[in-house]
Amino acid sequence: MAEKKAVLTGVHFMSGDIACAEGAIAAGCRFFAGYPITPATEIAEHIAARMPKVGGIYIQMEDEIASIAAVIGASYAGLKAMTATSGPGFSLMQENIGLAVMTEAPCVIVDVMRGGPSTGQPTLPGQQDVMQAKWGSHGDYEIIALSPSSVQEMFDLTVEAFNLAEMYRVPTLLMADEVVAHMWEKVVIPPAEEIKIVNRKKPNAPPGNYAPFMPDDDLVPPMACFGEGYRFHATGLTHDEHGYPRTQDSDVQMRLVKRLCDKIRKNADKIVRVEEVMIDDAEVVVVAYGIVARAALSAVKKAREQGIKAGLVRLITLWPFPEKHVARAAEKTKAIIVPEMNCGQMVREVERAAKTTPAYHLPKLGEEPHTPLEILEAIRRHS
Repeated sequence: MAEKKAVLTGVHFMSGDIACAEGAIAAGCRFFAGYPITPATEIAEHIAARMPKVGGIYIQMEDEIASIAAVIGASYAGLKAMTATSGPGFSLMQENIGLAVMTEAPCVIVDVMRGGPSTGQPTLPGQQDVMQAKWGSHGDYEIIALSPSSVQEMFDLTVEAFNLAEMYRVPTLLMADEVVAHMWEKVVIPPAEEIKIVNRKKPNAPPGNYAPFMPDDDLVPPMACFGEGYRFHATGLTHDEHGYPRTQDSDVQMRLVKRLCDKIRKNADKIVRVEEVMIDDAEVVVVAYGIVARAALSAVKKAREQGIKAGLVRLITLWPFPEKHVARAAEKTKAIIVPEMNCGQMVREVERAAKTTPAYHLPKLGEEPHTPLEILEAIRRHS
């Protein structure tokens, strides 16, 4: 089936999980491996029905470890590949996420966050995985993580996650939360030809001259896939530009790991996305993401009606952290409020970026996310 036939164009009423699944298909995803887990199961269920109709492959694996392993293999076989999970499954995937970083296998991992730790609250929201998204696997590396706040963004940011994964050859995370995943809203899907699609760079060199990890000027190597006539070695061991293990060579380790970090760090300005609302004259700025950002926007607007100069910085990109945007907002304000559904995670990054401007954490755990009134009361206290 032609790519444009795979895109369900038009106006739809969808849940966030279904919008995510449709975004993946629209982005060109043709392989999904996963294991059922609340509140992400509907992504797998919908893709299981849709993939055969668009010439793709769905496979339910025996667990989350096998799921991410299959996704890495599919990526190296030339397919755009994705899996979806929640906190406990995300924990199980961490070692292989590190393998995807080291082998530079583009792929998308959706984590629909729920209350933790351990089994926690399977059907209730949380934002407790955002630091694990950055630091969950061992070693030094950089990763990309996006945070949707609406069902429309579940579609749009899934497409963007695939584009970023392909562009930078890095596993890219969609860090949703249970509320956004399970709510139903209007979603507008444009015609297929209007959806920006990025595909990985392919090598121009003949097979005999191909070095699989030799980067271009953008620090990203062109990627040949298995079955395309190129013979090469892909390993999680420290390796040189030809893919050969060089575990005892400190220069190779330095060159490789620094490049894996720099290809994201040096392109952070191109990757990072935030939404800034009324921050130019704000005396109190709220920094929020995911479902909490919706309540924060209502609170900021209400504060303005009451004569309080409040603003909002909504983090769409969590990693790399939008440090410059937060720092600029902090220069003009006397206080920053960070409401999160955790005991204090992204607030630490906000504090680092804000420097001398105080950042006040507003935690909430349990059944309901923050209400606009709760955030408004915090704005009043610190205005």
